[in-house]
Amino acid sequence: MPDDPTQPVMLMEVPTEAQAAIIVAALAERSIEAQMTGGLTSGMRAETPGQVHILVRSEDAERARDAIREIEDGANSAETEED
Repeated sequence: MPDDPTQPVMLMEVPTEAQAAIIVAALAERSIEAQMTGGLTSGMRAETPGQVHILVRSEDAERARDAIREIEDGANSAETEED
């Protein structure tokens, strides 16, 4: 039985809900639907800090990874130009 292409998979995890929201919005601009989970635990001050997981449909995972690389490359280029 083939995998369900709409099944959510974890794209990445980040330490804060704010970071996750920025990434989810950037993916949405590229027509990639994403969700974040774990936001309630990320702000807690505990021995083990929480992480916010960013989920996408499995059929969008490769495109989402490419988009993240593109976003990171653009941010790195902007930082280099400022120096």
